[in-house]
Amino acid sequence: MSDRIFGGFGLALAIFYIWAASIIKDSFMVDVVGPRAFPYIVGTVLALTSIYFIVRPDEEPRWPIMRDLMEILAATVVMFLYAWFLSDVGFIISTTIATAYLTWRLGTEPLWSLVVGVLTAIGIYVVFHLILGLALAEGPLGF
Repeated sequence: MSDRIFGGFGLALAIFYIWAASIIKDSFMVDVVGPRAFPYIVGTVLALTSIYFIVRPDEEPRWPIMRDLMEILAATVVMFLYAWFLSDVGFIISTTIATAYLTWRLGTEPLWSLVVGVLTAIGIYVVFHLILGLALAEGPLGF
């Protein structure tokens, strides 16, 4: 029963997400794909996976223990803080901190988590900002 409830919430969220994507206005710079393509893809995947939970629920789902729920809550807080401070701190610093924390909580040694965070932030910055020319949040250091 809990899987069906979870699937129902997911399906409602997917419907809302697709509707919200449908009201995105086109900018003056028009490309082939348009600004709604990626949100439509995300909403469709969420809808399909939610329908799967509704149609084929687990007989006896195993819910996470309190410690695991706290880990999920902490990761959620980190992602909210990432979005909150992104424009103030900048893309590279924010992404480094968020990625380092999340990889550390997934089991990577702290030093390697920091290395992964730095490399991930720089890699994304190079691809999206320098190569593709997309604007990323600039912090006090200019990146």
